[in-house]
Amino acid sequence: MPKPVRRIVTGHDASGKAVVLMDGPAPNQRVRAATGLASTLLWVTEESPADVSFNTDRAERESPVAPPARGSILRVVEFPPAGDTGGVSHEQVLKEMGLHHEGGKKLRHPFMHRTRSIDYAICLEGEIDMLLDDSEVTMRAGDIMVQQATYHAWVNNSKANCRICFVLIDGDEPPAWKQG
Repeated sequence: MPKPVRRIVTGHDASGKAVVLMDGPAPNQRVRAATGLASTLLWVTEESPADVSFNTDRAERESPVAPPARGSILRVVEFPPAGDTGGVSHEQVLKEMGLHHEGGKKLRHPFMHRTRSIDYAICLEGEIDMLLDDSEVTMRAGDIMVQQATYHAWVNNSKANCRICFVLIDGDEPPAWKQG
């Protein structure tokens, strides 16, 4: 299991006073069998603007990688060193992520995927390579990426785990998707 993530959620009591509603390790953790990566779901919204009056745990659910329509997802993911991915199929990876294969596009790595979202990725620990169609960029602790619905794969080519905080916000389908 991944390292615990302390999650603090604030809200209001019955009189309107600001209070801490939850403070402790986020309970919704899972490890994906195909890739070995571990994720902790911290919060999900299903609307925009977001309903900020929830006093219940909005992360108490199963959730695919992509955010709900008009919603958002906050999660922390731990990527183990990649090692050999020869036995992992693209279809297995997409199934675990709750995504579907669009077909027709030659992908350079079995972890390649995309979501119709804007993703803010904050590298908390370690380093990782983000593969794009024909380029890549390395992120290290402290780096922040804004990813706009592109095909990509996260591949940890280092010898230590990499931990990234992701905020995914639902978006419109970009015109580039129609071009291939």
